[in-house]
Amino acid sequence: METRWFDYTLPESHIALRPIEPRTAARLLVLDAPPATGWQDRQIADLPTLLAPGDLLILNNTRVIPARVFGHKASGGKVEILVERLIDETTAWCHVRASKAPPVGSALQMPGGVTLTVTARDDALFCLELQPTATAPQWLNWLEAEGHVPLPPYIARADDAADRHDYQTVFAQHPGAVAAPTASLHLTEALLQQIRDQGVETAFVTLHVGAGTFQPVKAERLADHTMHQEWMNVPPQTVAAVAAARARGGRILCIGTTALRAIETAARAHPEAAARGEIGAFTGETRLFLYPGQSVFVADALLTNFHLPQSTLLMLVSALAGRERILAAYQHAIGHGYRFFSYGDAMFIPINRKALPTA
Repeated sequence: METRWFDYTLPESHIALRPIEPRTAARLLVLDAPPATGWQDRQIADLPTLLAPGDLLILNNTRVIPARVFGHKASGGKVEILVERLIDETTAWCHVRASKAPPVGSALQMPGGVTLTVTARDDALFCLELQPTATAPQWLNWLEAEGHVPLPPYIARADDAADRHDYQTVFAQHPGAVAAPTASLHLTEALLQQIRDQGVETAFVTLHVGAGTFQPVKAERLADHTMHQEWMNVPPQTVAAVAAARARGGRILCIGTTALRAIETAARAHPEAAARGEIGAFTGETRLFLYPGQSVFVADALLTNFHLPQSTLLMLVSALAGRERILAAYQHAIGHGYRFFSYGDAMFIPINRKALPTA
């Protein structure tokens, strides 16, 4: 398959710069379950009507860290770092923006009296070592004090205090993401309680979303693309919850592409479970890249936002519902004033795992 097949034109006015309030007022484009091909214009507040007792929601409880920090090189030149992923308490792989790339061995002077040393480089990423201080003994507490919310590149404004709340899910727990699992931004405590009250269960995975999620696929053919690496964890409790849902005839509904990629990675790590539509526990790195023609073993439905042209996420949703059907739905959304990307509206996609489309 060719990357150019997953392109579309979006007017800039459709890019959401702020979330709608209340969160449940966001619009929801519901695709009909296969083999039907229509859609309905709804709201996130209608999500409970799409669920049934016994269903299981999979949620990503990663926590976004304030991963963007501004400083300067020893020469005085300005530098901006964006953490891609933390390796340990004092080491991180980062994107570095500067007039000239800092060489290995150089030092970056950062706010709070912190010095970062460039210890290695791997293509576009720089390995930065934080020299601990009394007030910043490790990356996380330094970022909390000095970092900025890493808003996506298409939100053309500086972050502010409101983003600390808006760009975080209500169930965020484990710090490490540099991008939010954006479908979950629509969920409120009250909506989740309403869903639980009707007999729908919830379970959690953790996938620390990296900045690579915003990068377009540069290879001409999808098969030649190298997927970015992200850390994830599917705990035993979630494995048991999926098995229990299967046993009672419930569906597995993923809130966001990261939740889906996590459980599908866990399924691939345990082929015997995948054959039953289940998963096994998994902790480690994932590079799972789903596009049309590939199998989905566990997920029965997906709630997701609208994604960038030629992105791996647009290819993922096309794997579930078909490229032509997804692009037609996107054109409907554009024509009807839907808001796109991280702070925008959402889609609900039922999945027929036994008859996935190939195009």
